[in-house]
Amino acid sequence: MNTTGPTGYWPSAWPGEDGGPLRQQIPHGTRGWGVGAGEHLEATSRDVLAATMVVLRDEGEAYLLRHTAGVDAISFVERFHPHTLEVIERSPDLPGGPTWPGGMAVHANGSLYVAFGRHLHRLAPDCSLTASLELPRNRPYNSFVILPDGNLALKDFAGSHIGSAPYALGATDPSELLVVEPEGLSIVARLELPEPSIARISADGDDVFVVGDTSLFRVRWHGNEQSLAITLAAPYRTIAGQSYGWDPVLAAGAAWFLDNGEGSERFVGTFRGQGISPAPLHLVRVDLASGAVSLTEICGLPNGLVANPPAVDAGRRIAVGYDSSNGVVAAFRFDVTGATSPLWQREMNHACHPVLFADTGELVLCDHDANRGADQLVVLDIDTGAERARVDTGSPLQGVVFPSVGFERDLYMVTITTLSRVVVVAD
Repeated sequence: MNTTGPTGYWPSAWPGEDGGPLRQQIPHGTRGWGVGAGEHLEATSRDVLAATMVVLRDEGEAYLLRHTAGVDAISFVERFHPHTLEVIERSPDLPGGPTWPGGMAVHANGSLYVAFGRHLHRLAPDCSLTASLELPRNRPYNSFVILPDGNLALKDFAGSHIGSAPYALGATDPSELLVVEPEGLSIVARLELPEPSIARISADGDDVFVVGDTSLFRVRWHGNEQSLAITLAAPYRTIAGQSYGWDPVLAAGAAWFLDNGEGSERFVGTFRGQGISPAPLHLVRVDLASGAVSLTEICGLPNGLVANPPAVDAGRRIAVGYDSSNGVVAAFRFDVTGATSPLWQREMNHACHPVLFADTGELVLCDHDANRGADQLVVLDIDTGAERARVDTGSPLQGVVFPSVGFERDLYMVTITTLSRVVVVAD
């Protein structure tokens, strides 16, 4: 597979969550599926308890991050067969801490890095452990990004989780951004942020983006001085009843994310009907030049809920958001100023991270059928919202974490109970 990818990451189609630090959810160096007449999707699955994501290294090297639960949980990594999903190698148990889904990426140096609980680990490609770091705070550290110079940036998670006090606006300690060098895993810079943050961070070059519970922050990494400095603070929480935002997608000169994340700890096998924010859920756009913030309602209904990012097709100027509590997916066309207009809307019970095949205009989402206890993978045309293909993944629960593309015309879907491989096949 001939691939390119973000600087600092291994050159694979999917070396880290959402494909890389921009979180555009677009694979590197591989074409979209182009599902056509005479083709359909097939799925193979195996049971996996508490899995988070798959990342790819060299051809045939696929890795799955898993964990246990509780206030002192552990994580572990499995290298699995890319077709059968059988385990080939397993890491030792990795010290963790408070439970919240962590993250994994393949570094340009060839190592795998795992953040889970209050620990960061470095693994060799055979899943053996080479270094570990206990992180400063007794909170989950929900993943990281790799910066162009190879250092890792990560922060603590300030939301509600097992063993924590309930999140409350204005009553939760601010989060802290860390930079860790990749060889021996020592902390080289620290910055306490102005407020707590629940979302995962993103990065564009040396700029790290943090969605706090009321504002988006851009933090510049000065590698020569090994220091961090805030260069933008953009308040986005401006409407009564609106709650905090999730992971930002960096595209088309803006940071895009979804708000009304409060209540995501209420997951009951689905997010449908679990929203608690009185204001409608919004697609939030923050202009990275001016800091101007715009809000676009997804469906206008109260008690919306989301726990993941939107999809943004910069080439087509289409942004797609969703409300997992009300079961709506909506697409918007945006112009050069970022102003949006409705494009299409569908009733779908989608909750996990999307995947975008920008070259073929295919958007991969999921649709949970609670009556049958079946999560389905669905391929949509991003221009029209028309359905191109659909298949049951084998998971009884709604997917709320990370999919990954595979090595062929396939994709790995991960839920709390199930690892699935979905592949395009001829009729």
